[in-house]
Amino acid sequence: MALYDLDKLIMETRRLAAEYRRATGQSLPVSAEIARHDVASILGLELNERRQKGVDAIGKGDREGLKIQIKGRVIADEQKSGQRIGQINRDGDWDLVMLSLMDADYEPFEIYEATREEILEVLDEVSTSRARRGAISVARFRIIGRLVWSRENGLEEEVWSNR
Repeated sequence: MALYDLDKLIMETRRLAAEYRRATGQSLPVSAEIARHDVASILGLELNERRQKGVDAIGKGDREGLKIQIKGRVIADEQKSGQRIGQINRDGDWDLVMLSLMDADYEPFEIYEATREEILEVLDEVSTSRARRGAISVARFRIIGRLVWSRENGLEEEVWSNR
């Protein structure tokens, strides 16, 4: 039996990370774990406790059986351009990438998803060293991805595309 409730730990982690960022101007490296928790909770995914190469969760419902890589990014300043998400594991056995965008308090405000084919197409069309390492900008992910959840609207009834 766990000594602490996971939801309470994540809530406290959010609070501490936000306070640390405000006090120091630096980020604590916790956004990935918060994003994993949030995306799984909001979209009803099963977290993969045995970490596999590039697979953080397994889909349920509409995403039944799909292997999902989860990324998170704190957007504290909407005006700042060129923000990137963490490296996407190109070689992993995943089907979708989910991106959780969080505000300065580490609270999610949007979740996007993109298929393996969409992600690899973008990474292959750009021949930079960043793309070869699996790096993609938040702006580009928003363009190719579909918004599946937002703080204002909750789960999107119909997944829509920015294309």
